[in-house]
Amino acid sequence: MSCLGFDTSNYTTSAALFDGEKGVSCARLLDVKPGELGLRQSDALFAHVQRLPELFAQLLEETGRRPVSAVGVSTRPRAVEGSYMPCFLAGVSVASVLAQGLGVPLHRFSHQQGHIAAALWSAGRMELMDRPFLAWHLSGGTTELLLVEPRDGELRAQRIGGTTDISAGQLIDRTGKLLGLAFPAGKALDAMSREARRQEGFRVRCTDLAFSLSGVENQVNRYRASGASPADTAAYALRSVAWAVIAATEHALRTYRDYPVVFSGGVASNSLLRSLAGGFDAVFCPARYATDNAMGIAVLTWLQEERHGLSHL
Repeated sequence: MSCLGFDTSNYTTSAALFDGEKGVSCARLLDVKPGELGLRQSDALFAHVQRLPELFAQLLEETGRRPVSAVGVSTRPRAVEGSYMPCFLAGVSVASVLAQGLGVPLHRFSHQQGHIAAALWSAGRMELMDRPFLAWHLSGGTTELLLVEPRDGELRAQRIGGTTDISAGQLIDRTGKLLGLAFPAGKALDAMSREARRQEGFRVRCTDLAFSLSGVENQVNRYRASGASPADTAAYALRSVAWAVIAATEHALRTYRDYPVVFSGGVASNSLLRSLAGGFDAVFCPARYATDNAMGIAVLTWLQEERHGLSHL
């Protein structure tokens, strides 16, 4: 049994196929003009419409024309009331047409649920689909600490902490712009930080699992203006984010003792964060599955088919 997944976030167009063990994901970043920090929703939607045929053709070339039991798609950023972004309509349109044409079920998930599922599968921790755990969603638009309680193959998540203003991804991309890096700046900033000579950062105050990152942006700007090198500035920004995330995690584990902590989203691919996360069961996945991709959507679709017997084959 093979299942298709589609995800059209504000950063990446992606399509994936999963057969219960192995998966293939094809993804491509949206083009952003130099000096800009993202895309307008109308431009992102148009780019996805253009890219989806190309990505789907690439997926077919890599996997062959296998029978498909179901199609899954991300329809919104998070599984909460009022969560909506027009860019997801591109994936929904293609997925709906394919499901109807193939005569198979269509399963709808949130982008956030897809991120968590991709992290679990690629980290080899699918057993967590049957027990509660904590999860971070660290991305360009979201920095949330979640209490996840899976039920019948579904990921039900409740926000219990995170940033109160800008996201970790926004801070990283703004730091990248300060240093003349292309958007999104995560990978380049990570690589640059490895050349840092200083081990400095800004200690963000964490209150009730929540923290603010807007002040860190000001600190990064001052740090750079003081004469710090680009590498030291990159490390300063990333270390500040990592310290805030780890402080909130350790605070949460006082209540949710012995819970595994899953790190998902593009910022979770950062090597500095990974090196500083210790003393608890930290679940990190390969970097390619931390960033936006459709694999988690395909995995969740397969689980729904496998657990509820909805296959039409």
